[in-house]
Amino acid sequence: MEFTQLGRTGLKVSRLCLGTMNFGPLTSEEDAFAIMDKAHELGINFFDTANVYGWKTGEGITENIVGRWFAQGGGRRGKTIIATKVFGRMGDWPNQSQLSALHIREACEASLKRLHTDHIDLYQMHHVDRNTPWDEIWQAMEVLVGQGKVLYVGSSNFAGWHIAKAQEAAKARHFMGLVSEQSLYNLNDRMIELEVIPACKDYGLGLIPWSPLSGGLLGGALQKIKEGRRARPEQQKEIKAKRSKLEAWEKFCKAKGEHPADTALAWLLKNPVVTAPIIGPRTMDQFTGALRAFKIKFSKDDLKKIDEIWLGPGGEAPEAYAW
Repeated sequence: MEFTQLGRTGLKVSRLCLGTMNFGPLTSEEDAFAIMDKAHELGINFFDTANVYGWKTGEGITENIVGRWFAQGGGRRGKTIIATKVFGRMGDWPNQSQLSALHIREACEASLKRLHTDHIDLYQMHHVDRNTPWDEIWQAMEVLVGQGKVLYVGSSNFAGWHIAKAQEAAKARHFMGLVSEQSLYNLNDRMIELEVIPACKDYGLGLIPWSPLSGGLLGGALQKIKEGRRARPEQQKEIKAKRSKLEAWEKFCKAKGEHPADTALAWLLKNPVVTAPIIGPRTMDQFTGALRAFKIKFSKDDLKKIDEIWLGPGGEAPEAYAW
């Protein structure tokens, strides 16, 4: 397994991050345990979860599964850089969501309990909260860091200017601020190349792409249909709309002798701003197959062909849309 530092920090994380969102709803606890054990066997030390995963309000189903896995001992917690998130609704009362100091404090305590740990390595804001001032947010995070309950703070689904505002507010408080941003990023969703990636680069944030296969679209969707597997209902419309792109993509991958999913991951890994794409396997086979991505290399001609198939926004702003 390859390792890199998380943004400008000294923290070393694996270049693939194990996403746990399927643990509970789609993956049994027994299978989840096996996948996490396999991750350690393969050298993956970076796991991502969130207090809302499991999708039953307030229950933290996925965090509980990860916590019970930690509780088995065997050095599992010590070998793991655990990232979780705060923002989503954890109850029906007014202050049981978003980023007030009250909710940050209570959500952190609840996550610590579910995860069977005394600290969270990377505590990520799951979304921007436009109603809470940055001084309040950073004061709450400073308290958690001071107590040793949180080591690093990250963001998720932030715009470039949100990152800038957050970092300037943290700088004024002599606080480290954000060390990472978790964004939707893949060949089919390249909007963050305009401003989020430049902001991450400038402020020294690691980029953690979620949905690196665009919900499976980039993982050989057409080939799977030919093999008799049906696409998910919510995916069928997009497959129809982008069929010509998918045909070109799968043809390109076949000519290269690589699986589309591995090739899509490899494209992300070549970006120096990308720390670790999040892979969210439902099965062990899906998990182990992702490791092939590290061996795939691209020529200049390859990259040109990929850009022709999956057109990006044109580079960084403002040059992408102005002189």
